[in-house]
Amino acid sequence: MFNPFSQLAERWHPSATTVRRAALAALVMSVVIVVTGGAVRLTGSGLGCRTWPTCTGDSVTPTPAMGVHGIIEFTNRMLTYVLCAAIGWAILAARCAKPWRRSLTRLGWWQFWVVMSNAVLGGITVLVKLNPYVVACHMLSALALVWVAVLTWERAKEGDGPPRPLVTGPVRQLSHVLVAATGALVVAGTLVTGAGHHPGDSSDVPRVPISYDRLAQLHTDFACVTIGLSLAVIFVLAAVKAPPAARARARELFVVLMAQGLLGFVQYFTDAPELLVGIHMLGAALVWIAALRIPLALRTRDEEPAAALPAQTPQDTVAA
Repeated sequence: MFNPFSQLAERWHPSATTVRRAALAALVMSVVIVVTGGAVRLTGSGLGCRTWPTCTGDSVTPTPAMGVHGIIEFTNRMLTYVLCAAIGWAILAARCAKPWRRSLTRLGWWQFWVVMSNAVLGGITVLVKLNPYVVACHMLSALALVWVAVLTWERAKEGDGPPRPLVTGPVRQLSHVLVAATGALVVAGTLVTGAGHHPGDSSDVPRVPISYDRLAQLHTDFACVTIGLSLAVIFVLAAVKAPPAARARARELFVVLMAQGLLGFVQYFTDAPELLVGIHMLGAALVWIAALRIPLALRTRDEEPAAALPAQTPQDTVAA
């Protein structure tokens, strides 16, 4: 049976560098889609297209009467195709590499299906008129895509052998606790957004029925816990002489957290201007990436050993 992937794999053999670049391109586009999705909300264009999957009941594209908001919302929808192209490149590069990187191919397809599910969730967001809980799930789904993209990028730098830990179990567990705390911080941030100043449209959009100030304080509490854990990880990794890459990544997370925290305070006391909120959303994606990369630096994978060749018999030697 004709298989286009197999046919391409016979003709194109990308280098390991190309595979890594393809995985990085998918990661970059996953961050871009987070930022542009935030731009849709911050410009009040969340309902620029009033329905889904079309933009209006009669048109796939926005009409002139919809103005700039329709263009912004529709452009964000079209960027999904650019994201899919980047993921497709990553899948093909992993499939055509010699040897075939099956694990990377699977991770690439996971990215694709997360994008498809998030596209549907984005459509539901429009149909329910920007319900804040659905909007929060839409954001978290985008960050789930970032998670898989980070894993794909890191795996592209490794072999396909079994994981080999570089530190003891308790140290690895501490890094996982840090990732969980970072995830809780991000979830709290989506709730603050749901009660905050930028609902995504000028119409009567429902908001989270909890005090904005209380949710902002909860978000700050999670930030303090996460910063404390990041400091603990820095000292623990130094004490156990963890690999330099892991220690560098822990320091990077601390720096990004501090910058994000400072930005959050400025944003709160300046009544959340759109530009600062957009930068804060980019910072949230960068914090998430920085946290995810720490546990991945605490283990390594060697190249998968080649399958052993069957021993030749005297008869085989004669036949050859």
